[in-house]
Amino acid sequence: MNHKTPRQWIKTAEKAERPEAVAESAKGADIAALRKQVRELEMERDTLRRAAKDFAGETNR
Repeated sequence: MNHKTPRQWIKTAEKAERPEAVAESAKGADIAALRKQVRELEMERDTLRRAAKDFAGETNR
């Protein structure tokens, strides 16, 4: 076994114990999911706006 191996194990364990690292990756995933949801909701909103305009145009004729 290389003399550096135990130190690498310790570094890996220390990183795993830090909740900030896990929290940051979870935040990134949450942000990506929320951005996707925002895009979907904006598309739905735009579709409903167009439908409302079309409907309003048909009733005024």
